Amino acid sequence: QVQLVESGGGLVQAGGSLRLSCAASGRIFSFNAMGWYRQAPGKQRELVARITSIGTSIGSTNYADSVKGRFTISREYAKNTVYLQMNNLKPEDTAVYYCNVETGGVYWGQGTQVTVSS
Repeated sequence: QVQLVESGGGLVQAGGSLRLSCAASGRIFSFNAMGWYRQAPGKQRELVARITSIGTSIGSTNYADSVKGRFTISREYAKNTVYLQMNNLKPEDTAVYYCNVETGGVYWGQGTQVTVSS
């Protein structure tokens, strides 16, 4: 089992920045993926950014086209924590953001609200 604790959501004006954090604990295998998804009202959950790892080596990073150049995903291996730095936020980024970990199974965080005002 893997437990996820998210933090960092909030309300910000357009053009502002936020950083989301997700700390994972429990049984995490050497090969794993950590990432962020989001779900806006009335829309399906979508991938925002994802980072795969083999041990402490980064395998790959992927971003949704809508956030490329504005969001950066990173990982602190010693703390099993993944971060999402979100810059130049837009109102269309408003959503509940969910941390996701794939390691022998798929695990989700409880979600954190990000609201961007125009």
